[in-house]
Amino acid sequence: MGFSIGMRIPGKIGAEGIEKVAKWANEIGLDTLDVPRLSEEVKKACQEAGMGIGTVDVGHVGQLFSVDEGRRADALKAVKQQMTDISELGGRVLFMCLIPEDHTLPRKESFAIWKESFPEVVAHAEALGLYIAIEGWPGPAPYYPTLGCTPEMWRAMFEAIPSEHFGMTYDPSHLVRLGIDHLRVLNEFGERINHCHGKDTEILSEELYEFGTIQATFGEKYRFSEGSWRYTIPGEGQIDWGKIALRLEQLGYQGAISIELEDHRFSGSLEKEQQGIIKAAQHLKHYFK
Repeated sequence: MGFSIGMRIPGKIGAEGIEKVAKWANEIGLDTLDVPRLSEEVKKACQEAGMGIGTVDVGHVGQLFSVDEGRRADALKAVKQQMTDISELGGRVLFMCLIPEDHTLPRKESFAIWKESFPEVVAHAEALGLYIAIEGWPGPAPYYPTLGCTPEMWRAMFEAIPSEHFGMTYDPSHLVRLGIDHLRVLNEFGERINHCHGKDTEILSEELYEFGTIQATFGEKYRFSEGSWRYTIPGEGQIDWGKIALRLEQLGYQGAISIELEDHRFSGSLEKEQQGIIKAAQHLKHYFK
């Protein structure tokens, strides 16, 4: 199989500096790093440690969907410049979370603005040979404003922009918490998967009885949770990674499975984060190596 395993860099691990991060990631058998920004320093550190670059984050994205035309124009210029800089440094996959700066704006209105502003972003990606992978996190409660986190929205977006340079980050953890069939998503949208996150979700049956599918009134019991579910490392939730590996192989996916560490049991200290990444990688290697 052509899979590689990587990680988004968690906070405590990232605070060690990119040279230490890249060296440690290589030592535990990871292949790629998703980086918040790509610079000569980051590129050099990854090359010297034998690590590939997975995705590179792109900023100013929420401003692209501002109701203010001037702010949109400024954001478009800034985003395109970031893309050019990333391309010149050898980056290939861009990570974007399409959360409008006004969370209260109805998604239908945000989509109308997106349809006007985003084709130019994708055209720039095509010209540079870059691939956009939008994040499927629904965004902050209570509005969940993110564009591109449900089949209804992906269908409309991919119809509006059919380019393979515009696709998704497949993260089954978000789909499970939303009640969306994560394997069916692979069947329908597999050709538009430009990146994949290794994260899981546990459905908490007692909490589901207490709160249903809405947020807990008096606060969540765990970090990385909104009541009836919690994000976990792969292997501790509902997801069958063997089935995902099979479908991705059938699709010819050649990218990374990138661990995104959001699990209250493996947070709060450098040691806990390192333990979480190692355990997640060990589980994923059963299916993707």
